[in-house]
Amino acid sequence: MDIKSGKKGAAGGLSNFRPRPFVYDGVECASMEGFLQSLKFENIEMQRHICTLVGFAAKKAGKGKNWQRTQTLWWNGQPIKRDSQAYQDLLDEAYVALFRNKKARACLLSTGDANLTHSIGWHKINDTVLTRNEFCSRLMNIRAILREREFIE
Repeated sequence: MDIKSGKKGAAGGLSNFRPRPFVYDGVECASMEGFLQSLKFENIEMQRHICTLVGFAAKKAGKGKNWQRTQTLWWNGQPIKRDSQAYQDLLDEAYVALFRNKKARACLLSTGDANLTHSIGWHKINDTVLTRNEFCSRLMNIRAILREREFIE
């Protein structure tokens, strides 16, 4: 299943552009795209504002931020190296927070055993805040955990 904004069903519903409110680290986020784009901003107030954005508005807000030169992103005033385990942990925690949203969780579970892909995503970590693999592997890992938990309960 190729995840893209604008697609119908789960393929569009799992897009980071989709409005799916969640709270991460006490910060209200309107979408995963807003959260991801906010990581490009050192200023905490600006970061929190970007977290309130959805879809192309969020993408546009982060466009032109030259984080690639230093490979440094930010969360809550703290610098995080893009290639660090701390950054991967941040992504893990944010996606877990996202899937506390009932609609997001139901959408993910509706994909069954489908292989989740993202053909328009980037490959190299030094070019993007979230690679195809980072995105899709997280979705499939969280789906497996949710299905296991549902089976146990």
